[in-house]
This record gives sequence, C-alpha cells and structure tokens, in this order.
Amino acid sequence: MEILIQPRNIRVNDHTRAYIQKRFAPLGRWLRGIGETKVEIRREPTRSTQHQVIVQVTANVNGTLLRAEERAATVNAAVDVVANALDRQVMKYKGRRLKNFNRKGGQRESIRVQPSEAEAAAEDAEEPIAAVLPTGRVIRVKRFPVRGMGVEEAVVQMELLGHNFFLFLNGATQQYNVLYRRNDGDYAVIEPELSDG
Repeated sequence: MEILIQPRNIRVNDHTRAYIQKRFAPLGRWLRGIGETKVEIRREPTRSTQHQVIVQVTANVNGTLLRAEERAATVNAAVDVVANALDRQVMKYKGRRLKNFNRKGGQRESIRVQPSEAEAAAEDAEEPIAAVLPTGRVIRVKRFPVRGMGVEEAVVQMELLGHNFFLFLNGATQQYNVLYRRNDGDYAVIEPELSDG
C-alpha cells in the first residue's frame, strides 16, 4: 500500500511523515486490494485554534473509496482523530460487504429505486421550474476515478463516503448517473436524457 502525503498551506516535517506512515500502515493488513491512500493536510484560518488543521484521508480499495476528514489543533492530533474515523469506515465497509450477500445463496439483496410522485410530476411538467441561485463561489474542485458499477454498489459507495449523493458511471447503461438519498430515507437515481432542443 502506498501512502501519499499532500500538505497544503502547512509544513510537514520528517517526524510527522513517519508518524502518518505508522498510523495508516495497518490499513494494508486489514484491507485486501487497497491501493493508493492519500493523506491531505491543510491549515485553514478559523476562530477556534482547535480546528485549524484539517486532515482528509482517501483510500482506494478495489475501486471503492473510503474517506474520512477531521480537524484538530495540531497535525498529529488531526491524524489520530481521522485514523479513528477511518477505522470506523473500514468496519462499515467490511460489514456492508458481508451484509450484501444473503446467507442462503450468496445472492445480492436488491435495492428498489422508484421515483416519488413529486419527481414524476416534475418530469411531466411542460414549463421549466425557476430556481433561485444562492450567492457563492466554487472554492474546490475534486477529482476521482470513475468506473462502471450497478446502483446497489453505488449505494454502498455513497454510504461508505457518508455523502447524500454520488455521481457514478452506470455499468448497465454506460451513462453517468447521480444517486441521492431522499428525505424519507429511500434512494433515487437521476439518469440523463438528451433533449431535442
């Protein structure tokens, strides 16, 4: 397993690099197929000095991303907190992989995704719905590898990342889809459709 340390707006000495390597080395023993693990460290000015250092760890396990991000006053403290959070992600990942197969035949449990009445009505509407855009700016661009997967696998990946939405390449249709968690706890998928105009 390769651990890639990426400091931004902060200096990381050799002692801290060695500490990071030691702290995340067990991931290679716990997870088969783990590839590159990125450890991003940055400092952001905040009112609270206890939250200025941010450490985000992203581990690629056979195409599944495990990610945790935590804040603390020092780099080592943030590394400790994020390592504990990543440990929980690993347990969740291992548990989900086992749970996705039922005990009788090793078949995956299916997850039904159905549009709500409001979504179906919005699809049938002839006039576009006006939206008020909030003021703000794009402050970060994230890049991640995309591979084909089914909806069930996308749900697992989204839950492991702790997000409410997930962009993925649908292996069945070879189109990009967005999966999201609805307010009622169910899931929905947005599939692109080219317009005639």
